[in-house]
Amino acid sequence: MDILKLATEWAKSEVFSTRFFIIFGLLFISASIGFWQLGKTDLAKSYILPTLVAGIMLSIIGLGLFYTNKSRIVEFKKAYYENAIVFKKSELERIDKTLKEYNTIVFKAIPIIIIAAALIIIFINSATWRAISITTIAMLIVILLIDGTAHSRIENYRQQLLVSSI
Repeated sequence: MDILKLATEWAKSEVFSTRFFIIFGLLFISASIGFWQLGKTDLAKSYILPTLVAGIMLSIIGLGLFYTNKSRIVEFKKAYYENAIVFKKSELERIDKTLKEYNTIVFKAIPIIIIAAALIIIFINSATWRAISITTIAMLIVILLIDGTAHSRIENYRQQLLVSSI
């Protein structure tokens, strides 16, 4: 398979995937508005700010990744036509660096934060801290789901790059 086509298809898949960060961000923001308008109990009211913050964070992540990957498509063409061998080598280096980051952040740090948030729910009897912890867990699960599929995609992209010829 042509390396440029392979890289472009991967970037387009990433652009599609990052839209889910934005969608979930908007859902969290909608939930925040719902808690603000309809929340009657202290626990419901304590969800307003955490869900708003989580929604904004997910939206920012999604928009940042969307534009980064969208611009990569143009950069791929330019880099490939300048020197295909260097392009392939730089892509493999970038992928290896990204896979290491996934292993550290997504598959180690995020589960530790989820465990810490779960412990806060168990040991701290405060509506605000429970809302923060539950919202944090929900947001991190969304990130794990989206980044888990992205990890699989980039690993597949790496394997295809390794076997492809220039």
